[in-house]
Amino acid sequence: MATNSSSPAPRVLKIGIIGCGEVSQVVHIPALLFLRAKFQITYLCDVSAAALQHCAAGIPASPIATGLPPRTTRDPAELCGSPDVDAVLIASSDEYHADHAVAALRAGKHVLVEKPLALCKRDIERIMAAEEEALQGGVPGRVMVGYMRRYAAVFEDAVKEIGGMDKIVYARVRDIIGQNATFVSQSATFSKKFTDFSAGDSADKTARAHEQVRIGLEDECGVPVTEDSTRMWRMLGGLGSHDLSLMREALGMPEKVVGAALLTPVWNVLFKHPKGFTISYESGVINVPQFDAHLEVYSADKIVRVEYDTPYVRALPVTLHITEGNAEEGVLRQTSIRKTYEDPYTLELKKFWEFVAEGKPAKTTPKDALQDLDLFGMIMRFGSEGRK
Repeated sequence: MATNSSSPAPRVLKIGIIGCGEVSQVVHIPALLFLRAKFQITYLCDVSAAALQHCAAGIPASPIATGLPPRTTRDPAELCGSPDVDAVLIASSDEYHADHAVAALRAGKHVLVEKPLALCKRDIERIMAAEEEALQGGVPGRVMVGYMRRYAAVFEDAVKEIGGMDKIVYARVRDIIGQNATFVSQSATFSKKFTDFSAGDSADKTARAHEQVRIGLEDECGVPVTEDSTRMWRMLGGLGSHDLSLMREALGMPEKVVGAALLTPVWNVLFKHPKGFTISYESGVINVPQFDAHLEVYSADKIVRVEYDTPYVRALPVTLHITEGNAEEGVLRQTSIRKTYEDPYTLELKKFWEFVAEGKPAKTTPKDALQDLDLFGMIMRFGSEGRK
């Protein structure tokens, strides 16, 4: 007689999304719908009623919650407190990440927060305190930070390759890309921008940005707040956090900055690593519609390179290139590895499901994210004061 050996169906998480802007429309909502065996979108929150309507219209009814399309609200507390939400994905504007994460934690919800986690250390420490409060109170609720490039399948292989190098002599992190709008407009995701928010909402966002950047630059780094320093702080938090977080995991923290040209549209920084090599960080946004983002690490006999494409087009692979050779033998060996067409955002969401449903640890924690602010401080102090 045949027996039923099938395993139980995995737990489906009811997820609420705070922030229905471009990244949610282009990336998060499509990826979560693709992963419908693990997630059901049950609640949406945004200050724009039109954005809520636009996003909700493309999401089917959730059979595990209300049996209706996702509920919508302008109030993050309503979403966080709902029994129809197990976990919260925060993709709101950077200025609100800390408040929204703390609200979710106090409601007993696990949280995935888009990077940057916050614009100043004070707010990351607020999130860490709320997470500790939940832990001490026996309340569910932990935070995972959305550094999606670190979840690319071949990146984890690259970290092992780099760890096996005899001696690193040089490393480079580059992220010089075209305008995101170009890739979005060509990806058939039908994202839309909305402006139906109040003057009060706009004023609140601006006031928060000024306060948080001032705290990050002036109070925590000792750097004067100017138009240029503010622009660079925001660029480091936005584009730069991808690359600097990647660098930290692959190579560890550098000890200091030994050179920097904090210009726009392209800037570069030279770090000195405790093990004696330098790391060149080059980044910026130009008009050429290409995506030149990679991490490259050199030893005397091997080069390891991880190459990324735009995340705004789904299923573009991340590739690992390993180049080895021996000058005396005149032999060059080149290997290219593509493990999967699953994009880093999809792989990150799978890890988030394991984080919530199975209690597995996350490597991208608030404590980890705090190190990005340390790097931003190194860079901005050097740019402000020069060589010490």
